[in-house]
Amino acid sequence: MKNVVLVVDDSATVRKFVSAALQLEGIRVVTACDGMEALERLPLEPVDLVITDLNMPEMDGFELIRNLRSSDAYRDLPVIILSSITDQPEKELGRELGAFAYLEKPFSREQVCAEVRRLLADHPQPAP
Repeated sequence: MKNVVLVVDDSATVRKFVSAALQLEGIRVVTACDGMEALERLPLEPVDLVITDLNMPEMDGFELIRNLRSSDAYRDLPVIILSSITDQPEKELGRELGAFAYLEKPFSREQVCAEVRRLLADHPQPAP
């Protein structure tokens, strides 16, 4: 079964870049433009991993992670933060909330693909 990754970013350019990179790896991608849309999509589209930006309208990445971790269904879902925020306090908060990795923008295709492959291998999701 093909892995599915949810890419959450308010930038269409970032969503397209990450989606294209992962699709080249044979990973199916679904997208959302903010945390609220991501939470609406999750029950409709089971995913194996979430990649999220932090600064987004409606619901930011921190709030998205809080929501995921408070849900039994998504408590252990691997999350990668992709953000232009490089401050150490934000990185630490991301880890405290349950992000598995933090990649700073700009990032390379190789960086994001390597991190996704590592997390999918280390944290396989149970079949529904």
